[in-house]
Parts: sequence; C-alpha cells; structure tokens
Amino acid sequence: MPSPNDAFHADTRARLDLYLAVGLIAGAVIALQIGIMRVFSVGSWAHFGSLVVSLAMLGFGLTSAVMCVAKDWFERHWKGVAAGSVILLGPVMVAANLGAQQIPFNAIFLVSDPAQKWKLAGNLGLYLLPFLCGAVFLGTVFLRASTFFNRVYFADLTGSGLCGLLFLGALYVVTPEDLILVPLALWFIGAVLWFRAVRQTAPMLVAVVAGLAAAAVHIGLPATTGVPKLAVSDYKGVAYARKFPDNRQVTRIVSPFGDLQVYASSYLHFAPGLSDNAAFNLPKMPANAYLGLYIDGEGPNGIIRDLPAQETAYYRYLPMFYPYLLKDKPETFVVQFGGGISTSVALKSGSKRVTVAEGNPTVLEAFRTVQELKDFTGDILAKPNLRVIDHDGRIHLASTRERYDIIDLSLADSAGLSSPGGFAITEKYAYTREAMANYMRALDKDGILSVTLWNKEEPPKSVLKLYATMVAAAGEIDGGAFEDRFFAVSTYLSTATVLYKRGGFTEAEVAKLRAHTKAMSFDEVYSPGFVFDPASVPNLLTQYRAQLFGEEAKAKDPKAPAPSADGSAPAPEAEPLDGDAAPDVLPATSMGRLAWHRLIHGGFSALAADYVFDTRPLTNDTPYFAAYVKFADLPGVLDRLELVQDEWGYLLLWATLGMAAIAASTLVLIPLVFGWRTIFSRYPGKSLTILYFACLGAGYIMVEVGLIAHFVLALSNATVSASILITGMLVFSGLGSYVSEHVLGRAKAIMPVVFLAIGAILILYGLHLDKVLDAIGAWPYGLRLIACFGLIMPPAFLMGMPMPVAMTSLGRLGKDHMFLWAWGINGCFSVLGAAAVPVIATAFGLSTVLEVAGGAYLLAIPAFFAVLLPLASSGSDRPARAL
Repeated sequence: MPSPNDAFHADTRARLDLYLAVGLIAGAVIALQIGIMRVFSVGSWAHFGSLVVSLAMLGFGLTSAVMCVAKDWFERHWKGVAAGSVILLGPVMVAANLGAQQIPFNAIFLVSDPAQKWKLAGNLGLYLLPFLCGAVFLGTVFLRASTFFNRVYFADLTGSGLCGLLFLGALYVVTPEDLILVPLALWFIGAVLWFRAVRQTAPMLVAVVAGLAAAAVHIGLPATTGVPKLAVSDYKGVAYARKFPDNRQVTRIVSPFGDLQVYASSYLHFAPGLSDNAAFNLPKMPANAYLGLYIDGEGPNGIIRDLPAQETAYYRYLPMFYPYLLKDKPETFVVQFGGGISTSVALKSGSKRVTVAEGNPTVLEAFRTVQELKDFTGDILAKPNLRVIDHDGRIHLASTRERYDIIDLSLADSAGLSSPGGFAITEKYAYTREAMANYMRALDKDGILSVTLWNKEEPPKSVLKLYATMVAAAGEIDGGAFEDRFFAVSTYLSTATVLYKRGGFTEAEVAKLRAHTKAMSFDEVYSPGFVFDPASVPNLLTQYRAQLFGEEAKAKDPKAPAPSADGSAPAPEAEPLDGDAAPDVLPATSMGRLAWHRLIHGGFSALAADYVFDTRPLTNDTPYFAAYVKFADLPGVLDRLELVQDEWGYLLLWATLGMAAIAASTLVLIPLVFGWRTIFSRYPGKSLTILYFACLGAGYIMVEVGLIAHFVLALSNATVSASILITGMLVFSGLGSYVSEHVLGRAKAIMPVVFLAIGAILILYGLHLDKVLDAIGAWPYGLRLIACFGLIMPPAFLMGMPMPVAMTSLGRLGKDHMFLWAWGINGCFSVLGAAAVPVIATAFGLSTVLEVAGGAYLLAIPAFFAVLLPLASSGSDRPARAL
C-alpha cells in the first residue's frame, strides 16, 4: 500500500487520472512529431521533418542519461520536476514552432551554403526543446512507476496510438499552419488531469494560464507582427505561384491526403514535354490554358482548360499523344488523374470511353465540388464517356477483367520525379516491375501501354530505371521475345516516353511513330529495327565517371582517349539511326540508346555495373526512383557533393544515420563515464542488458517504419498508411504491455517463446507480405483498412511485451539506475533504427528491413536472461516505491 507521502492515491479516480494524463501527454508528443513532419512537408521537404523528429527523439535518450546519473536528486525532487516539465511542454511547443519558422532554412543550398547547416541546427535545437520537456515528465513518471511499469507503459502506448488517430482526423479540418494547436489541446487536458491526480491545485492553475497564453501567442502574434506561422521555402512550387503579380488562389482543401491548393495566373505555362514546334506550327497557342495544382506545396500539376475544337491540335504536340496515332476510338485507361491532362488528351483524341483512376480523394473532391474548376475544365469528371475509379489505378488494373486498347501513365508524379533527390524515401509503386506487368496484362490484343516520365537529369538516372523496369516486366509477360514491343523517345532535360504494344508494332506503325517523332523534333531512343553500334561511344561510361569523380577516374580506364589540348574530355558520339543524317547527339541520348541496345540484345547487367549510377529496375521490394549513387561510390563524392546535390535526399539518409549513431553512442556512454564503477558495480550482466534494450529499440522502430512503407502498396497513400500503422502498432502493443503483467512470474519460460514468435512472424512477413498486400489492394477501402489492422495485430501485440516485462523486472529488482538507462538505450537505438530503415530499404529492399528486425528480436533472447539477474548484496540501492 502506498504511504501517505506518496503522490498518487489508491482511489480509482486518481489512478484513472494518472493513466489518462500519461496517455494524453504521450499522445501530445506523438501529435507534435506528426505535426512537425506536416509542417516540413508543406513548408520545406518531408525529409527534414523526419530528421527533426528522429533527432528530437534523442531527447528521451539525453533525459534518461541525466536521470540515470542524478537518480537520487530526481527521486527527491520528482514532484517539482514533473510539474515544471509538464507546465513548460505546451508553451515550449508553440514557442519552438514559431521560432523555427523565423529561421530561413533552405534545403536546396544545404551543400553549397555553409550557413544553411547552422540554420538546420537551429531548427533541430528549437524542436528538441518540447521533446525534452515531454521526456523529463514521462521519465519521472516511469521512475516512480517502475514496479508496475507495464500499466503505465500501456497508458503511454495506447494513448499515443489513439491520439495519433485523433490527429489524423484533425487533418481534415485544421490547416497545416495551425496544426500545433492539436498537440497543445492534448497537452492541456493531460496537464489538468495530471495535477488533479497528484492533487496540486496551484500548478494546475499555472498550467491553465500557460496553455491559454500559448494559444493566444500562436493566434495573435503572427496577426499583429506579420511573422509567419508556417514559412514556405522560396523554392517550393507554390512559392513561385504566389509571387506571380496576378496570382489568385482558386481553392484550398486540407485533409490527411495533403494540403491541396489551386492557383490561377497568366504566368502559369505548364506544358509537360510540349514540342518546341508547337509555337511554329499552330495558328494560335491556347491562352491561359493552365491552372496550377499544388499538394503540400509541391507542383505544379497542370490543370488544362477545356479547349475548343479549333484548339485541340495542341494535344498532338504533347508526348502522351503517341498511342492515339495508332488507335482509333480506343478504350482508354488513365492510371492517375492528377491534374487531368492525360484524361483531357484521351477525351479529345477520340477515345470511345475513358476510365480514369485517382487514389487521392481530395483531388476528386476539388474537381467535383469547386465550381471554378468545373467551369475551367468543362466539368471533366462528369463527361458522359468518362468513368472514375476512386482508388489507385495500379490496384484496379491488377484485379480487373476488363481489357483496354490504351493504358496511359503519364507524369503521374509531375512534381515528384522532376526533382528526384527530394523524394529519396518515397515509394513509387505505380512504376514497379509488378505494376508494369499488371498494366501489360490488362491490355487488349494489340493494346498499347504508354508511360511518360520526367527526364531532367544529366547523366540520366530515372529514365534508365524506367527502361530496365519495363523490359523486365515485358520479359515476365512475353518471355524473351519483346524486341518489337517497344518504342521510346525523349526530349533533352524534359520528358521521356516509352510505348509497349502487345503483339508488337508493325512496320507501318513504326514508320508512323518515327515520322511523328521527327515532326515533333523529339529524340528517337529505340524502335523495332533499332540500329546502334556500341563501338561508336567507347568512352561514354568513362566520361560520365570522370564527370562525377574527376580525371583520376578516367585515368583508370586504359581505353579512354587522351584529353584535348585544352584539357577537356572529348565528347562521345553516337551512330545515326537507320541512315538518317548524323545529328548532334547529346550524351544522355546516347546513353539511352546504349541502354536499350543492351536491354534488347543482352549485356545490360554489365552495363549497369559499369554505369556511374544505380539503374536497377523498380520492384515492390525496392520501389524507389532514388539512391542513385552506389554505396561503393559514396566516399568518392564526399568532396564534390555539389555534383550530386539533386541526391541530397538520399545523402541526408546517410548523414542522419551517422548523426544518430554518434548521438546514440554518446548518450549511452554518459552513464558509463560517470558511474561504471560506482553506480553499476553491483549490476551483473550490464553488457547483455544494453544489447537487450538496443535490440528492442532498433527492432520495434524498424518494424514500424518498414511496415508504413509496405502498407502504401495496399492503401496507396503514405499519410493514411502511417496513421493506420502507428495507431495499430501502439494500441496493440499497449494491449501486449497490459497482458505482460501476467507473464512476469513465468518470464524465463514464456519470453523466449514470445521472441521466437516475433522473429518468425517478421521474417515470414519479409518474405511474403508484399504479395498479401498486393492482393488486399483490390478490396474495398474499408476492408483494406481492416485487413491491415489484422496484419499489424500479431507482431505488434507480441512486441508490446518484451519492454514492460524487462523494465518492470528491473524496477522490482531495485535496479533503478539500470531502469533509467535502459529506457534511454531503447530510445537512442529507436532513432538509430529509424535512420537505418531507408538506407537498408533502398540498398537491399523493404523485405530485408523486416528480416533484420526479426533477427534483432531473436538476438535479444540470450540477453533477456541477463536482465533478470539479481543485484549483488548491498544497501546502496533500494526498490522504487509504488505510486
């Protein structure tokens, strides 16, 4: 029974207030994490939101290290520490968020401008502060609750999960610049309940005043002083639109699927891959033909005006017009609606019927409900010969029995793949080998698949991956006979288009396509009967490597020609196609032709091994248009990052991993430096205990982050996937934590079985989950959500047991210092694991992430028994008091 001096009382109301307070404060911390990521997604780049959250989570590690060294002081002053930290949490949230918006950090210049690194550090430091406050509060409560940690941990996990789901709902009604009010409200209620639980009236009043003042500052200060609530980088697409003199916001809709904004301006000219010849050959170019669609500030996705009949010749100059040269009144399927350009081309090019898919319901809502958009597009979604599929086109085509004459996937990621370095950890399942194979299967006899991708890189990167992916899919569908199935064209630093035809192109069709290509002044990259002599570009790969790594790379190639008199490298040349007059062929075009030659005739693996960038096909396991710099080449680019600054997103992953490793190691070592001989001298099994909690921290977060990426395959949206996954993981793990109390008495017998089960499930998921999710993706959305929750439950429930069992055991054994240190080790390695996930996924695949996590839980089995070793006899430590 707790003594009268104990802060918490045995009555039911006080205990309920305690658990609710812990759940709400922990939920406020989770909501703050998601909110910061949303702020960075809209204002800058999501990568840095992840970085801030990862590094801010080190606040838990720092707190545990300090509390471990100064445990006695925290035990004596725990009431004041808890009260001070919980009161500060809310106001510091608001102050840190507003302060961070005043630092003009710009990721584009992170490599070239040293000042940007200090500005990023400023963001990190500011966002660290509220996490420190939350960590001090939760750490103090955990210390006092060490003997029944499993119950408090249940409240922490379950509260975090449910508040995360609440935050998802708030995204429908709260704009990104005001999202900080959501964690502030959760904190406010949690703080009141906390002070009611500990019966502290005066601090409760202080918290109430602090909360009201924080909300007033967030709402009033920007309005009176002009400081921004959310500063948008000048290099975000929407920032350009806002600077046009005649810009006008047509509509704005916020939801978990993104902050959708549409702008009008006479300066908007979005013509994806438009032939330069249009301006010379058309009597009149369409005026004010586009609106700009921006999601989370990225864009524009072009929204094209409903062109009258006399202006529809304009469509012929767009690359997505190619398949309509060969098909009369086709049944057409557009894989992604986006801004509607491909759909407009299909409707205006004689399609008998068009089926269009769109997985973002906010986009469909905008086009269906905003009157100006309906008027501008001729109410495109209401056309009588148009059918709308309100989920991902990739998923629909995988399950439908319908067959189509044309399937179009054109610039579905018009913002994303135009700046590929900004999306290093974004899964592009619409472009994987499995997706391409499904598109090809859904074609009718002689049907055509048309894929248009941004091609803005020199040396080429994304397009080479696209070529390899489509050929790999054709090999799966057609076996080895696909030489006559493809036709590919490109425009330098603009777009590339690949056509695939079931049954192959006829000579007449090839002639028609080639004539159109010449008329548009596009570059022909491949066609049936393609003539290309690799000997004409013997030094192409060497020149690209020298371009990136310097002349010392070229010197290693004995066949490389000597530089010219001025020291410059000789330009590579390419053979003309089929007797055409020799053009001035650009290196990127030559590289594309060389890639197709090897893909069709063999030898592409050797070419890919020699090429300066990674050109592996996309698969459901590695669905990334990113991570182009090969692992072995990373050391060679460290002194010339400006040459690969479009890969800053991928390079940031490595920087995050390195910083996380250094910070985690430092925080883990702090208690060792100050107390290895004095504090831990009687603690047996110290090293294995460290290993145990490191495995739990890294393993849990790797499963969480890895499954978020996996579940996009079925749910088609990263925000929904993250919300469902985080909620499911935390709630089911919370239930596992609650049940773990019944395991304590038989932990030595039961926990090894639990670890084996976790390891087996995760390894099994790694091997087969993508196939299961691909099948689930064809179900109605509600059933998909239920199925995903069902997949989360088995591993999450079991993964909720190891941490509370071990922590409660440490508390009951009187290992108070180790109790605090273990909590910090878990947090530090959680950050390390989160940083490792995208690195592992891009290099080895998402399945490897789950398999490594499963291995971590298996590794924890022998270490678990070290946690249960009793203290050596001494009176210096005492069991923690019950709350």
